[in-house]
Amino acid sequence: MSATVYGASRSARRKTTARVTPPLPREDREALIPYAHRPIAFLLRYVLLHRTAHAVVLLAVLAAVGCSVGSQYAVKHLVDVLSAGPQGGGAPWMALGVLATIIAGDNLLWRLGGWIAADSFTRVTGDLRADLFHHLSGHAPDYFADRSPGLMAGRISATSNAAWTVLSTMTWNALPPTVAVCVAIAFLATVDPLMAGTLFLIASTMALALTWMAGRGRDLHQDYAAKAAAVDGELVDVVQNIGLVRAFGATLRERQRFGATVGSEVASRKRSLRYLEKLRLAHAVATALLTVGLLCWALLLWQAGRATTGDIVMTCGLGFTILHGTRDLAVALVDLTQHVARLSEAVQALLVPHAQADRPDAAPIRARGGAVGFQDVSFAYPGTGHVLRHFDLSIAPGERVGLVGRSGSGKSTALALLQRLASPQSGRILIDGQDIAGATQSSLAGMMAVVPQDVSLFQRSVLENIRYGRPDATDAEVLRAAEAAHCREFIEALPQGFDTEVGQRGARLSGGQRQRLAIARALLKDAPILLLDEATSALDTESELAVQAALERLMRGRTVIAVAHRLGTLRGFDRIVVVQEGQVREQGSPAELAARPGLYRDLLEGQGMATAA
Repeated sequence: MSATVYGASRSARRKTTARVTPPLPREDREALIPYAHRPIAFLLRYVLLHRTAHAVVLLAVLAAVGCSVGSQYAVKHLVDVLSAGPQGGGAPWMALGVLATIIAGDNLLWRLGGWIAADSFTRVTGDLRADLFHHLSGHAPDYFADRSPGLMAGRISATSNAAWTVLSTMTWNALPPTVAVCVAIAFLATVDPLMAGTLFLIASTMALALTWMAGRGRDLHQDYAAKAAAVDGELVDVVQNIGLVRAFGATLRERQRFGATVGSEVASRKRSLRYLEKLRLAHAVATALLTVGLLCWALLLWQAGRATTGDIVMTCGLGFTILHGTRDLAVALVDLTQHVARLSEAVQALLVPHAQADRPDAAPIRARGGAVGFQDVSFAYPGTGHVLRHFDLSIAPGERVGLVGRSGSGKSTALALLQRLASPQSGRILIDGQDIAGATQSSLAGMMAVVPQDVSLFQRSVLENIRYGRPDATDAEVLRAAEAAHCREFIEALPQGFDTEVGQRGARLSGGQRQRLAIARALLKDAPILLLDEATSALDTESELAVQAALERLMRGRTVIAVAHRLGTLRGFDRIVVVQEGQVREQGSPAELAARPGLYRDLLEGQGMATAA
């Protein structure tokens, strides 16, 4: 049977592609926040991480554009040499060689830039996504309570796609025509400086006007970006809850709702695109008139004997270069406006400051047995009254403590505060005498193992889910944890054993099986403090017996804090703490509290257990 685990181990530990740049260090976790309203600076941050490669791409593009426009001058030179005739003293073959070399350079330089960009641009988007995920994963769980997971994931992808598009558009669509127009005007200056100066002034005015008009449409583009993100979030939300949709016969209703969301996005996109088309139309008319005027001017110079035949040929070619260049630049600028708007919307949504960030001087917490202390802790969720009021509780290393009380009394909130999923408004929480507010979150997480009521499993193999708390655990250690949690037997009965994927949130497993996997995961982590939050409340009797047996093994030698409504599960605990209205009202051994009138005895009677107790 162990071969199943070893096979899974090999598949789970396959070498993955290394990240291009290291993840943000702990002290720089908030480093992305200043870029929330500066999308271009945000993108430039990642471009500069690979500045050499991008510089080579830039130089290749500039040289390629220079060759492309320079070929017009080479054609002019060849025409002038040929116009002089065989007796003109020119060197036609040399002129042809220069033209051929420039054409070859034009093509090869584009390919060089494209080859390097295929690597550097991809690295930028990879680094960007990794850092955005790093930042997003630093939020406390309550950050995601009112945000669609699909929407947040979609925005990371949207940011990456927008960054790629902005980079590509700038490199291949905006920069080349800009350089081409400038070089073309410089070559025209060799024919007539006044014509070149006039053309430069007109082209600059057009570019500024176009940029100003494109900026006025930013609100339209950002509205489209927001609505596109909403479509992604709505789609993921429905797919994730498709079972609920089918159970309530709401398929048609959800289709109508999604159709309305898509309709709003389509209308917004139409407004955005039509605004862009208005800009392009205005530019097309202006450049057509400009090119015709340029050609007429050149013809007048030829009639006056101030331009050669080659000059006229070059002017015609450069005129079309300017026409196409300014047209391409206009298209690129208006497209960039739309893509930057989408990048801006996604970055603003993602780069929200962490509510539970580590302090600059945070230090790893040091384990000394697993003592826990709540000292005068008060806490309230935003917009609500206090959940905990002057909450005091001390737990000795290795002690088993059960927190009981009616719903809303603050039991689960106390566990959340201990894990620093939120911070109290006043008071301190200590582990082994150390204030957790000054500890690094990673070291704090290493002190605790959690078995919740609603077990979270990744859509990965059984092995990967068990090993999640200790990725470096050996196969033998995984097997021992599975056996101790009474789950090896059902795992090996699965189609691929330990390699079996558990489905979305463990959908392919029963509730009891998921709980036992969570216990195996906690056993393997081997943390000094164990938190149990209603770990058996949703199980049937048979499953509960199996889970209780696994929990007994898990609790040995650990500090245990358990929240439970089923009071029978706490009989073997050292102490029961009764919480009411955010304060400790009673505490003592189960037998002591059951023997005297009080809140705990009332709870026992409510469950029909007073006599048994």
